[in-house]
Amino acid sequence: MRIRIVGAGVMGRGIAQWAAAAGHTVELADARREAVDEAVGFVTGMLGRAAEKGRMSSEDAAAATRRLVPVESPLAPGDAVDLVIEAVLEDLAVKAELFTGLERVLPARTVFATNTSSLSVTRIAAELADPSRLAGLHFFNPVPLMRIAEVIPGAETRPDIPPRLVELVESGGHRAVVVADTPGFLVNHAGRGLITEALALLEEDVSDVAGIDRIARDVLGLRMGPFELTDLTGLDVTASVIDTVWHGFRHDGRLRPSYLTPNRVAAGLYGRKTGRGFYDHRPGAPGTPAEPPFDGDPARPVHVPGHGPDAAELRRALAAADAVTDPGTAPSEDAVVLVPVWGGTVAAAVAGHGLPARRTLGVDPLSLGTGRLVLAMTPASDPAAVRDARTVLAGLTGPAGPAGPGGPVAVSVVRDTAGSVAQRLLASVVSVAASIAERGIAAPADIDMAVTTGLGYPYGPLAWARRTGADRMLALHRALYEITGDPRYRPTRWVTERAQLGLELTDPGTPPPHAGG
Repeated sequence: MRIRIVGAGVMGRGIAQWAAAAGHTVELADARREAVDEAVGFVTGMLGRAAEKGRMSSEDAAAATRRLVPVESPLAPGDAVDLVIEAVLEDLAVKAELFTGLERVLPARTVFATNTSSLSVTRIAAELADPSRLAGLHFFNPVPLMRIAEVIPGAETRPDIPPRLVELVESGGHRAVVVADTPGFLVNHAGRGLITEALALLEEDVSDVAGIDRIARDVLGLRMGPFELTDLTGLDVTASVIDTVWHGFRHDGRLRPSYLTPNRVAAGLYGRKTGRGFYDHRPGAPGTPAEPPFDGDPARPVHVPGHGPDAAELRRALAAADAVTDPGTAPSEDAVVLVPVWGGTVAAAVAGHGLPARRTLGVDPLSLGTGRLVLAMTPASDPAAVRDARTVLAGLTGPAGPAGPGGPVAVSVVRDTAGSVAQRLLASVVSVAASIAERGIAAPADIDMAVTTGLGYPYGPLAWARRTGADRMLALHRALYEITGDPRYRPTRWVTERAQLGLELTDPGTPPPHAGG
């Protein structure tokens, strides 16, 4: 296939490298002719490095380099061009002008694809004399490493084009997912669940930036915490996507932005690209503060009330660590009370069960069995009880890994909030993905595949919810919504129905007749 890539910036270069390595002849064009030469040199160098690292043979790298064809102008005639992939400025007018110009110089059989990450494919295509020839083909940066691309049909896109683009993407070693033309498409839309909830936790002072990131990594298993990831991608980019998706879905509370971002963007606190973001990346910066030492009494008695599975699991973990446990039905006078809380608050448990407010703390059940336990304190908490409970919990053993048996766990102390940190992050990730599924934006399997590939989550959101259990996931959403009254947490129809019907959360279900079933 002969592919013309218009735009020789970061994305255009990445797409060119991928396409040339996949065996296609790649025309490179840009409004600046010197940018084309720079891009050819860059791609040639990257192909050479791939050969040096053994990712491809030197012969294949040389052949791919020969398939790079500089073009004098984006609007150069080209009867042999099969596909144009546009990767220019993210501006509707700029893209529309480019495609209307290409329409005049390229044959009617040439397919047009826009690499837009946020603009409506349908609106871009509407400017063409023949809107049926254009679709979205959204790659992610860096293209050779991010092995996922979204194929987005517009309202008028010919039905034969999406399958052809899927075949093209998959023949080049990437995964392809077909997505409806909606704000944020799939990956950027799904990614809003994590960062918007992390910002909400920061707004409420539940924990600090490093604390939220530590819990996201160690409890949920994410490669990077939400604020680490935002500093890497740039808050300017992240904030723009957040606002685009929120406005596009008519201010859906589930996607609500934070008041924290506009001032940070105005101050240029983008992250690594500007030296400072949520973290300080400047040379000589002190780095993330160390966690406080364990300076409490490891022999302080611990009482775990209740008879549910979360309480039983916590008791087993304490017993395995030879912690001093208080076996009575009511806590003794000197015992610290640890309450596993699912969706609720420690304060409500104190009030509902007559527990001693100064000595009662919460433990997030999601953190049990991980390398980090999360301990929730209330405004009434005795600081000594917090120190002692944290030290006792530090004696528990974390999960075993490839290197051998598990070691001591880390313990994070957070402010009491409905659901604590990890539960709220997970609930938001699942809720946004479930909303995508119930809107028919993408199929459940495609949602999970795209998110694990594009965002690096340990599980797809719906598969993650399935591991938790539909009933338990629904109980979490209901508790968060009832306690806070915030529409951000309202249960989705997708989770509610599947819990009620006994279906897996990854099950697409039976479609109604009008949906082609």
